[in-house]
Amino acid sequence: MTSPFGCIAPLRRTILRISFFLLAAGLYAAAQQSAVPPTPHIHADDQVTFYFLDPGASKVELGLEGNAHPLPMMKDSQGIWSITVGPLAPEIYSYHFIADGVPLLDPVNSHINPNLHSPSNALEVPGATPQLWDVQDVPHGIVHHHFYKSAIIGDQRDFFVYTPPAYNPRSGKKYPVLYLLHGYSDDASGWTALGRANVILDNLIAQGKAKPMVVVMTLGYGAPEIVLGPRASMNDPTLRQKNYDRFTQALLTEVIPQVQSTYRVSTKRQDRAIAGLSMGGAESLLTGLNHIDTFAWIGAFSAGGPYPPFAQDFPSLNAKNAASLRLLWIACGSNDRYVSKTPLIELNRQLVAWLRSKDISVTAVETPGMHEWPVWRDNLIHFAPLLFQPK
Repeated sequence: MTSPFGCIAPLRRTILRISFFLLAAGLYAAAQQSAVPPTPHIHADDQVTFYFLDPGASKVELGLEGNAHPLPMMKDSQGIWSITVGPLAPEIYSYHFIADGVPLLDPVNSHINPNLHSPSNALEVPGATPQLWDVQDVPHGIVHHHFYKSAIIGDQRDFFVYTPPAYNPRSGKKYPVLYLLHGYSDDASGWTALGRANVILDNLIAQGKAKPMVVVMTLGYGAPEIVLGPRASMNDPTLRQKNYDRFTQALLTEVIPQVQSTYRVSTKRQDRAIAGLSMGGAESLLTGLNHIDTFAWIGAFSAGGPYPPFAQDFPSLNAKNAASLRLLWIACGSNDRYVSKTPLIELNRQLVAWLRSKDISVTAVETPGMHEWPVWRDNLIHFAPLLFQPK
């Protein structure tokens, strides 16, 4: 079968081979599961116990979202490793096991988070009441999947489009649109598979907290080699710049025109927003602030760039043209020590300070958390209600 992502096909084949290996390992483990309690097990007090069967391992750890370092597990006489953590707040947590230094998926948990580099399992800890990322009894929008050949990037790629409840392609109503970008190593499905963006929007719209809007989630690699192969890295400045530049070109000249010709969306700049996480946060800033004539609302969640000196990335940005922005919203987890050149919380603080030194209005938000999906879901929950509101 031909991959819809031409240049990503080799990596997908590698992932498929690993999946077969993991499936075989899972079947082997499942055959012995009579001795292993259900895992992960959520206790009544919201503590969670994880189990992993590996009698031959000398060391097994749990990598759990929200923890800066892997957590050591203990082995019993049957070779079952376990650890109890928490209590955990209501949330969707990613986790994986590390056996003698090798990252492994949980063979008895079929809920797998897709990622081009580091797939993981998902654990959902429910709350006493439904959370905004939980599917609730409200009207639901639809997520559409599109494929196209990019003349700029030269590959087959995709994007997802969320249309809100009551969207009618035959009506005269036009909707504002948010271009929502994923982070490094995710693909175009990141915001629906991991971020639950469509569910969050359903619930916010149903509660009257957010305007009904179309949300476009497109593949964020202007230079796919930045995420593929042995040299894949965001640390090469030349490749990183190529990635950002060609992404912007593809978004402006390929994706946006397709969306505007296919969906009932407004073409007015005051009805167009761009936001993203990590790499997508950098792309949102670089694309949005250099094309203020196209985007009136800009959001960055734990942006993985740009780097000082900021003036070189925003040569025409000044207080006068930035005054036409309806919102510039820059958020980061207060414990985000993710390092490229500078820990991201420090990089984001430097960017905010530079913008304010130029008399550019910016809403700066710091929330508890690290470089992780609980922070970015929370960012979307607080950012989306601000969009497309009257002055």
